[in-house]
Amino acid sequence: MSELATKCLIIGSGPAGFTAGIYTARANLNPIMVDGSQPGGQLITTTDVENFPGYPEGITGPKMMEDFRAQATRFGLLTLSGEVTEVDFSKRPFVVKVNGGGHVITADTVIISTGASARYLGLPDEQKYLGMGVSACATCDGFFFRNRPVAVVGGGDTACEEALYLAGLASKVYMIVRKDYLRASKYMQQRVMENEKIEVLFNTQTLSLFGEDMLEGAHLVSHKGSENENEFDIRVEGFFLAIGHTPNTAVFEKFVELDEMGYIKTKGSSTATNIPGVFAAGDVADPFYQQAVSAAGMGCRAALDAERFLMMNED
Repeated sequence: MSELATKCLIIGSGPAGFTAGIYTARANLNPIMVDGSQPGGQLITTTDVENFPGYPEGITGPKMMEDFRAQATRFGLLTLSGEVTEVDFSKRPFVVKVNGGGHVITADTVIISTGASARYLGLPDEQKYLGMGVSACATCDGFFFRNRPVAVVGGGDTACEEALYLAGLASKVYMIVRKDYLRASKYMQQRVMENEKIEVLFNTQTLSLFGEDMLEGAHLVSHKGSENENEFDIRVEGFFLAIGHTPNTAVFEKFVELDEMGYIKTKGSSTATNIPGVFAAGDVADPFYQQAVSAAGMGCRAALDAERFLMMNED
């Protein structure tokens, strides 16, 4: 077991975490980062990123996170591989255990940037085609499917929003809806049903995906388990999951206030949580935008909030 101490501990290593690492390191806070279960965050599973400023030719997600890491460590950020398994935010300095106690870290401030994990259907094919047709973010990846057929899974407001967004790019959009109705607001339902590019497949579920190197289509079943059950294929090159995200907050819920969906609540326009000295940045506290650039901006704000907190609470 190793024992470490820091003025600022950053939990999570996506755009929010590394941006916070850059700012806190430059402020001489000697920050420590715990990488988490997926070092680099969701961008590690993204092939091409073309909407992050500063990369005019685009960049792959893994390479961009490699650049983030290199810049942060250049300024002195110490990174630890592992996952936070226990926290004690009852008093300062805070105590955080990594890998069940393999590392014990005491920290004057903590920035939580553990992100949110997209929900998937659980099909083995999803992982096979992840980044090669399968995506959980139409805003991020829809651009790559201009004039191509795509599918969106889900029937809520998010699914409708993504279908409408993709309809402005793709040649055809299938909405795969498990129930016989849309759960979205009446206004969103109307917009979807009136869009000529969108075809809603009610009472339909995905059985599998297929394709050689890239996604080529989906094998579906309608009215599963009924006398009208029917299996069929649709040809799509993009398959977008819009069934929600799960914020990675379970280890913090004993101390940090969460909303009804499990996202961390922050105070006003700041990144402060209900625990003085604990801040949150990125998708873990953002159920709405969930973009790399907004997460990075929030990481900057969390770092500045942590620095100001330390200045105001010096012993």
